[in-house]
Amino acid sequence: MRFRMLKLLDDSPEMSQRDLARAVGISLGSVNFQLKALVDKGMIKLGNFSANPDKRRYAYILTPRGIAAKAALTRRFLARKRAEYEALRAEIEALQSEIDGKPTASE
Repeated sequence: MRFRMLKLLDDSPEMSQRDLARAVGISLGSVNFQLKALVDKGMIKLGNFSANPDKRRYAYILTPRGIAAKAALTRRFLARKRAEYEALRAEIEALQSEIDGKPTASE
């Protein structure tokens, strides 16, 4: 969830908390809690969204620490998905060999 929030905020810093909640699929209260935690950890900072006439709106801007955290989360996510892909590929190969009546590379 933190990765998705950082990515969304990096792409669209002017997103409202309500829009962010919809995009991530969590409650507005959870988004508020997560944003406060990200601010406290120094990963994002708040700035007024100057292009908006409603000065109560904020832009959530990733800090250098937030950018580094997003990169680290991206690397871990990618490594996990590659491992899942390799396991799935091996399972598909084993099932295909079973259907074809051929031994697998591990046999």
